[in-house]
Amino acid sequence: MGCGRQPAPGPGAGGTDPQNERGAQSLGLDFGTESVRALVVDGDSGEEVAQVVVPYADGVITRALPPDFALQNPENYIDSSIGAIRAVLKDVPAAHITGVGVDFTACTILPILRDGTPLMRLDRFRGNPHAWVKLWKHHAAQPEADLVNAVARSRGEPFMQYYSGLVSSEWMLPKCWEVARHAPEIYAATDIFIDAGDWIVQQITGRFTRNSCAAGYKGLWNAELGFPSKDFLGALDPTIRDLDDKWLKNIVPPGQRAGVVSSAFAERSGLIEGTPVSAATIDAHSGVAGMGVCREGPVSLIMGTSTCHMVLSRQLHLFDGYAGVAKDGIIPGFYGYESGQSAVGDIFGWFAKDFVKTGFDEISAKAAALKPGASGLVALDWLNGNRSVFMNAHLTGMVLGLTLDSRPEEVYRAWVEATAFGTRTIIEAHVSAGIPATELVVCGGLVKDPMIMQIYADVMGLPVKVAASSQAVALGAAIFGALASSDAGAQRENAVTPADRSSMIEDVIAKMTRPPATVYQPDPAAKSVYDRLYAVYRHAHDHFGRENPEIMKRLKEIKRENV
Repeated sequence: MGCGRQPAPGPGAGGTDPQNERGAQSLGLDFGTESVRALVVDGDSGEEVAQVVVPYADGVITRALPPDFALQNPENYIDSSIGAIRAVLKDVPAAHITGVGVDFTACTILPILRDGTPLMRLDRFRGNPHAWVKLWKHHAAQPEADLVNAVARSRGEPFMQYYSGLVSSEWMLPKCWEVARHAPEIYAATDIFIDAGDWIVQQITGRFTRNSCAAGYKGLWNAELGFPSKDFLGALDPTIRDLDDKWLKNIVPPGQRAGVVSSAFAERSGLIEGTPVSAATIDAHSGVAGMGVCREGPVSLIMGTSTCHMVLSRQLHLFDGYAGVAKDGIIPGFYGYESGQSAVGDIFGWFAKDFVKTGFDEISAKAAALKPGASGLVALDWLNGNRSVFMNAHLTGMVLGLTLDSRPEEVYRAWVEATAFGTRTIIEAHVSAGIPATELVVCGGLVKDPMIMQIYADVMGLPVKVAASSQAVALGAAIFGALASSDAGAQRENAVTPADRSSMIEDVIAKMTRPPATVYQPDPAAKSVYDRLYAVYRHAHDHFGRENPEIMKRLKEIKRENV
């Protein structure tokens, strides 16, 4: 799909492939918001041999906490992953697992001691929420994020250009500073603030590494500048001048070996001691490899309640309009660009189920019967703010062109089209900066709706290719586990040239992924209509998002004052 190579044939393509003849399988551990998925994939055929999902016992912890807090229990990660591993090992011999990969939500962090012990395990800190895991959607650090942005802009900090000039409250620095400001005793006792994915890898291997994906997109690290300086941290608050001493600095890209399964974890999980383990990666970013993308040109979309857009380039391009760029952040050897839309599937679900209170399938079928442009409606898809290209959480949604004749299915289709227009805006920003876009490769829950996929193809004027695997994110983790067991991920990697390593990465991804399940080609007639509608969208987009963003912010302020 993205590597330009055909995967090896699977079972049934010639001869038999009984379980006892397999010997090179990889385990992907996909840590989501509510559960962990274990997926075992054959390294030669790409066959998904076994999988299981185990929920976290405590889920997302918000009860009896301040507003915008979202915590988790790190013990759940260990217990659920061990349960998931033991479940798949009922179907797959542990000796067949030759590599392990991990993906995790981000930025999900926890304070730990130097030996890896989470502070919430200590009796004196167990009742303090700042000693627990701060989940990616913990947004209580917004005041700290606002100050980070203000101070960084006033100082002209160069790292800001790697994030289109805005640091999110979800990221590492604001969350660490929140701990220092509101729980100084926790901050003082913390030896390391660690991404949860890196902590899991440490728990499996006994070794600390920091993955380039989370460090690059959420930790303000980049290959050119390193981490923010102590001078900057001290300018924020003298208390956190030493914060970078509490961050891991040994950056390791996905697919490179971070360590091996320790004897302690082997005993608990059933895995074989010494099995190679890859550095962690962010869950959405893992989906790029899982969709078979490892070259310039394809735009990878992970489409669910929100959409993440991933683009690869051999060269660094700095421009406005992306959420972050990091070398080796997505696929080793490339600069990876991340952008996003804060609400996509959330909009469709809200409108169908909560607003017009009809069945999702029913309103989608009615909307699919409409011709492009027949409703005369254009919407702005900012119902949860705008992540890209404005990075403005104060922006809100809008529907233009409503009349007394407008029907629910017309409005619904306008929302779908608006999200496609938003994606086109993001892609055009990349193309204008010299990064090509040749096709869309997609995975996630929304790919099941043919209308949505066809609209995206028509709006973009590009083919939309639906990933073969319904578990592309976990598959990506398994691919990185396979790379960790190869020469590309081994500690003797210094003997491998960059060209050889790129070729090896391509080979592994090609073997472990399959051609797209479905390809949607753009309809030229529909594209012509959508070009005209897109011009209207861009006019409204720029008017309310770029030229007059205070209008929507003012409405939110009035609402907040009168609730």
